[in-house]
Parts: sequence; structure tokens; C-alpha cells
Amino acid sequence: MLIGGKPLRADAERTVRTILEAAERVLSADPTATMEQIAEAAGVARTTVHRRFTTREALLDALTRWATGQFAAAVDGAISDAAPPAVVLYRVTADVLRVKIGWGFAMTRAAGSADPEIARVHADVLEKCDRLFRRAQATGLLRPDVDIEWARRCYYALIHEVTQGHSPESDVDALTTLIVDTLLRGLGTDSRFA
Repeated sequence: MLIGGKPLRADAERTVRTILEAAERVLSADPTATMEQIAEAAGVARTTVHRRFTTREALLDALTRWATGQFAAAVDGAISDAAPPAVVLYRVTADVLRVKIGWGFAMTRAAGSADPEIARVHADVLEKCDRLFRRAQATGLLRPDVDIEWARRCYYALIHEVTQGHSPESDVDALTTLIVDTLLRGLGTDSRFA
């Protein structure tokens, strides 16, 4: 993990991750929470938080970049050109939901970020999603007349709607099935989903 452009020792990295996880929990409950409240939730001294993040904005930026990295890793870990598109669609949806629900505050903040690295990650994910949908169309999972951009926009909207109001304890498999089933009933050709 890099903070301020420098790699961290393992113990410092654990401390930063603990602070970021606490920040996500605290800020999800109260977006106006102070660094002191975040430190308390992380079980560290306020000075420890300030040593790692000089300002609240620096902490928020690090939290947003961390969550975006988790999002990218979820997509990269699920996307495969070797597995059937239906399997990949289910797997990537479940993994993305886990990140978007578990890091909801930070992921919402990432959506409006001007950070070029965050924009690059989201552009890369968009391209991978379109490639998956083209494969799904080529194999007959999606109808041949479906506009790939429209399908992706619908898929993103379904994910966004499902993540609203759910906690990390939510049944991600049931939510994933809901998204994939809804997407394929509207756009799919497979009668198993009809």
C-alpha cells in the first residue's frame, strides 16, 4: 500500500487498513464524523490517524482510492475469457456487490471523484464489462439485437439500486441472482431465465 507515494511497512499497512475500515463504518453511519471519532472506532490514538492522514480530506481521498482498488481487484479476479459468460457475469456481479455494499460510503464518493487514477479504473472496468457483454451476445446469452452500451447501463443501474439500503451482512448471492435474473429476463435469450 502506498500513502503519500511511499510504500508502508507491514505493521503500518495494517494500521492504515484498520483506520480505513473504521472510517468506512463511521462515515457510512455519519458522513460528518470527525477524525477523532474514526480514531476511536479504529482503536488507535487520534495522533496515529493524523500521522497517516494529515487532514480529513486526505483520509477521505485515501479511503476512496482504497475502495476503488478493491473494486478493480474484484472485477479483475472475476473476469475470465475462459469461463462461460453466464458464470463470469454471476461471479463479477457477486464480487462487485461485496465491494459496493461493504465500501458504500467510499464507492459513492468515488463516483464523483476527479482523481485521474479513479477515472482510469472506472474506464477499465467499463471496457471489461462491455467485452463481457459482447461475449455474452456472441454466445447467445444476450439477444443479437441488444445494444451493448444500453445493456451495460441497465446492469450498472441494477447494481446501484440493489446496493442501496443493504448492509455487508446482506445475502449477496440472493442479490446477485436478482440482478442477473432481471438483466437476462429483459435482454436474454435463454429460456431457463424466462
